[in-house]
Amino acid sequence: MKLSIQICQPYFRSTDRIKVFNYPITKLLNYSIFSMHLKITVLPGDGIGPEVTEQAVLVLQAVADGFGHQLQLQTKLIGGAALTAVNDPLPADTIESCLSSTAVLLGAVGSPAFDHNPGHLRPEAGLLRIRRELGAYANLRPAKFFPALEDSSPLRPELVRGTDIMIVRELLGGAYFGSPRSIEGEPGSRVAVNTMRYGEAEIERIARVAFDLAMKRRRKVLSVDKANVLECSRLWRDVVTRVGKDYPEVKLGHQYVDSAAMLLVQRPTDFDVLLTENMFGDILSDQAGGVVGSLGLLASASIGGPVGLYEPVHGSAPDIAGKGIANPLGAILSAAMLLRHSCQLETEAACIESAVSAVLSEGARTADLAGKGHAAISTAEMGHRVVEAVKAALV
Repeated sequence: MKLSIQICQPYFRSTDRIKVFNYPITKLLNYSIFSMHLKITVLPGDGIGPEVTEQAVLVLQAVADGFGHQLQLQTKLIGGAALTAVNDPLPADTIESCLSSTAVLLGAVGSPAFDHNPGHLRPEAGLLRIRRELGAYANLRPAKFFPALEDSSPLRPELVRGTDIMIVRELLGGAYFGSPRSIEGEPGSRVAVNTMRYGEAEIERIARVAFDLAMKRRRKVLSVDKANVLECSRLWRDVVTRVGKDYPEVKLGHQYVDSAAMLLVQRPTDFDVLLTENMFGDILSDQAGGVVGSLGLLASASIGGPVGLYEPVHGSAPDIAGKGIANPLGAILSAAMLLRHSCQLETEAACIESAVSAVLSEGARTADLAGKGHAAISTAEMGHRVVEAVKAALV
């Protein structure tokens, strides 16, 4: 992590000068007393990526200004945008910039314009490569229900109220990275092969991330697998069980992925930390977005290597790109995770999260959240309101 730190006078001399939104005041007592130089590589990417990333950057800038930090931004290409410019979904200068940064903020990757390209020249290849280059093996995907959004969830309020799930997804193994992989044969008789592969060390390191997080939360881990039919899952369950013995304070459970998917909509408040492999985590985290009201709300942190990667879960959504209606809150909350995990700036991260909660409580809704009694606002307007809420919190 590249940080320039110098002692300075704290911006807040007492808690009575802090206006916070739905956030315990005691959590903000440990305010920042450092001026930090934050070097962020921004990868806007494809589809709605540039639109939502722009708003996240504006919020980051407001926080940096309010807390006295210096924000240095570099914008680079990835995905379809990079393919269009240089015929490479992850150019070398993008990798170099990311590895020399404090953290990386990513918009989204993917475009139907490249659907017929060979695998290595598809936008998604750039995303998989940047995760591998950064060594980001642990993907954290929180799904937290905002009380103001009871009318946005498809579930009854009494079912979804209080949902607070941390999905811990292994990010560098499984079928997405396993080899061999191929499509062979002539049209009409082709055969496709993908390989799901996991080693004990890969499973152990992601399991420890989950258990460590659980120790700071409600001390429950549910490990999700398909051990009744998959050898990878049998090894997964065995290793997770062994690691769990090092955390006697944490209650460990195991669930098949199909059963876990059902329970996620039947009893979402039962979940604390959900631990699973790459593909299952990809699917279940999107389902969790539906549970709490919209995929557009979900942030993620991909950590474990020297530089963390932060991105909204929603993807590029090319069907709404350029219309100014995308929800930027997933990107904005990803910026909060960036401050928390790569910069250890808990107060600044909480400031963003509290601002988002305040804006939603005031009735602000993008198209994906708007229901009866709420008019939809634009991507830019939602971002503006969060910026103003951040500034108001720092009076």
